Amino acid sequence: MNHFYFKDNQLYAENFLVDELAKEYGTPLYIYSKNQILKNYREINQPLVNSKLDFINCYAIKANSNPEILKLLAEEGAGAEVASGGELYLALKFGYLRNKITFTGVGKTDEEIEYALRENIFNFTVESLQEIKVISEIAHKLGVIARISIRVNPDIDAKTHPYITTGMKENKFGIDSKDIMDVFKTANELPNIDLIGIHSHIGSQITEVNPYIEAVKYLGDLIEKVEKLGINIRYINFGGGFGVQYKNILTHRYIPTEEDETTRYSPLGEHVESVLKMLSSYNKKLVIEPGRSLVANAGILVGKVLYTKQGELKKFIITDTGMNDLMRPCLYQAYHQVVPTALKDTGFETVDIVGPVCETSDFLATKRSIQVMNRGDRFAVLTTGAYGYSLSSNYNARLRPAEVLVDGDKHYLIREREKVEELHI
Repeated sequence: MNHFYFKDNQLYAENFLVDELAKEYGTPLYIYSKNQILKNYREINQPLVNSKLDFINCYAIKANSNPEILKLLAEEGAGAEVASGGELYLALKFGYLRNKITFTGVGKTDEEIEYALRENIFNFTVESLQEIKVISEIAHKLGVIARISIRVNPDIDAKTHPYITTGMKENKFGIDSKDIMDVFKTANELPNIDLIGIHSHIGSQITEVNPYIEAVKYLGDLIEKVEKLGINIRYINFGGGFGVQYKNILTHRYIPTEEDETTRYSPLGEHVESVLKMLSSYNKKLVIEPGRSLVANAGILVGKVLYTKQGELKKFIITDTGMNDLMRPCLYQAYHQVVPTALKDTGFETVDIVGPVCETSDFLATKRSIQVMNRGDRFAVLTTGAYGYSLSSNYNARLRPAEVLVDGDKHYLIREREKVEELHI
């Protein structure tokens, strides 16, 4: 996260003091680093370019769909992975080429399927035989061909949180291995279907390369079986899920070091390189779908201390930002490092950092060691560029925060703070 750093005990976003941005735009405030996003994308993309394989690098829009970030990645040449008709609309509006858009998800509506077919997108990732039949019927009605890739559930443990693992038998995603051959046979015989590929996404926040290697081996064996049926598989899509670091992002003598169960975070390019040699032997075109890994560490959420409160069992730092702005800690107890924007030698205390929402689950951090914080102090929640604003809500009729993009010695307001008049209750 080298575009966010401390200098003279003050937190910077590229060339700007975070405190100065917070004074100008108020809090809560999302701040994104343009150059961190570009660095992340290029780190993943360059091994693909060097490999000489035909590939499509599709940004998973659900991670962060701010228009300026969408345009930035489209200008870099990224494709788009969309999971709804709304995300498809955004992809088309902000410059993604139709031949680089893939539509994923287990619950596509008939209207969304028709919309995507009329726009002639590159591919549907399909997750059930019934879905394939529906796509076939709609494509036949429109007189077009639907390109599809079948998503298989390989029952591989991605070694991640249960809520973000997607490739095991108990997950709703993909088609069971025991059924996959029958599904390929049936799909290949349906009208208006072009069966172009096979897809496997085993989960998110994967910090080891071994699950990817296991998944690619599985896909290679499956492709061999499928092609014996006379089906020409042209694309392998192994999704995304590349893990990012959440603990100990910024270190300083005034910042406590947290125990981290992950001993090593593989560089983004290493995840890709680990499977490229194997994939090249299959002589297929490649599709990947990174999301979190492109934008997570490029964003911070800045808040302000409203009150401190000493309870009988614990001390609370009550802030102006909470679960309506950042859902991840509430949703699955996700860890985010929280650091003051101005470091001081106050010693550390253990506190719960909580928000203003009327829910006990409204917290940013629990039992967290941090310097002594007082009313009016600002802090930053790190690694919030992915699934931060995109999961935000108006719960308690709270207003979504502003978003700012920094680029070296320039900064831009890329989404205004909502106004109370814009609430429709």
